[in-house]
Amino acid sequence: MDIPLLPYDLVEMPTPAIPRFDLAMVASAIAGTEFAGRVQHLATIPSTNSLALAVAHSGGRAGVWIADEQTAGRGRGTHTWHSAAGQGLYMSALVAPQIPADVARRLSFRAAIAVQSAIASTFSLAVREQIDIRWPNDLMFARPGAAQRKLGGILIETSANPAPAHTPAMLRYAVIGVGVNVNHMAFPPELDSVATSIRRELPQPAGPLRREPLAAAILNALDEEIKLLAGTWRERGDYLAARDLTRFSSWLAGKRVVVESRDGSDGYTGTTAGLNAQGFLRVSADDGVERVVVSGGLREA
Repeated sequence: MDIPLLPYDLVEMPTPAIPRFDLAMVASAIAGTEFAGRVQHLATIPSTNSLALAVAHSGGRAGVWIADEQTAGRGRGTHTWHSAAGQGLYMSALVAPQIPADVARRLSFRAAIAVQSAIASTFSLAVREQIDIRWPNDLMFARPGAAQRKLGGILIETSANPAPAHTPAMLRYAVIGVGVNVNHMAFPPELDSVATSIRRELPQPAGPLRREPLAAAILNALDEEIKLLAGTWRERGDYLAARDLTRFSSWLAGKRVVVESRDGSDGYTGTTAGLNAQGFLRVSADDGVERVVVSGGLREA
């Protein structure tokens, strides 16, 4: 996984042994998807996204890599972090759907929807009411009357082909990094209110959770989302979503947020006002100007 879920190493309390990852279990559950026969499992690796990018640079256009541990995981911007061995699901998928590069900008939120639905279906949790999406790529666990806590995230890295005259630039490939906190039971005190894991949130988990059912559910949902995105563009000739995306995320409309800039400019506060045609978040800023969030951090005001 290449998402900066936390800027610190996690502090783990002694727990029963994490079950060894069973690749055959995942392979049998994703038959019929574009990922079938293309999943590899590694015990330790610097970064699954870096490996997927290396394959893409050598000409590959498909593959999935799942690691028990990363030693040099990368996130958005300059974030780095170390993943606890076996505690989370750390996975990168290399895909190459035939879509314009502008349409590929929607992949981040679409991938988040796929992971959200996979978590919800695998562990009998509710979409949005329990597993929410903080636009565009953070998976949040929601508790009634309490602040949301970060459960996982997505990192998308893409490359586009040069655009011929009067035609859109087409996507060359995309690497989709997925990370979910699965079995973590303890966090440092300063992070305890902002981070969580699936096992920590379940009512009475009997022991460490298997990661294979979640991995398979994510790949199945991701395959469906990519096909839907590509099909929408081919059939309709536009970039607009075929669904009301606000039912997946409470952050898209009417949410008071702080937008934190990553380019050195000042941040601002405002109220979210949906997505524009390119899939970027619109925010009605408190200064009366509607702004489009292309990059930068987002948190609840």
